[in-house]
Amino acid sequence: MLEARTAPVIHWIALVVILLAAPLLAASDCVPIHEASQHVGETRCVKGMVVRVKVGVKGVHFLDFCEDQMACPFTVVVFSHDLKDVGDLRRLAGRMIEIHGPVKLYDGRAEIILSRISQITGGAALIPALPKNYDVENRGHYSAGHVRPTKKPAKVKATPNTTTTYGNDVEGEEPPQ
Repeated sequence: MLEARTAPVIHWIALVVILLAAPLLAASDCVPIHEASQHVGETRCVKGMVVRVKVGVKGVHFLDFCEDQMACPFTVVVFSHDLKDVGDLRRLAGRMIEIHGPVKLYDGRAEIILSRISQITGGAALIPALPKNYDVENRGHYSAGHVRPTKKPAKVKATPNTTTTYGNDVEGEEPPQ
């Protein structure tokens, strides 16, 4: 009778252990950023700690994984037209992420182009959408929906000309006395 009661408990404990171990086993196929260049041309998972999110020319965002980005072996690129599908990348700074996608070589460095949020797994995948007033080309400082008038030069008041003649003043004549 004791065996009949413990069997469901053992099955339940085994199920919990399997469910808790599954994410650890799934994460094992991710390679660290320093090994990403060995997998160029493959679709892989790369994991690393995001040091900062940098905005480049025309709203292109870069996830930096090293303090010295020029010496870093891997980067993640997000083009401005993909930001609406990815979300607010600024929240990824300081987080460990796993990113899935084709590993490409650009300027001697491995990179993955992030075009949708489903490429990021783990706790970092729950980043919020971009704020509605975030304008990628102006780095979030201006709203794309507001039209601002162009700045016109300030009007300068004319100073009176001291050599101008008014009224009956005519050259060569003395005023009446």
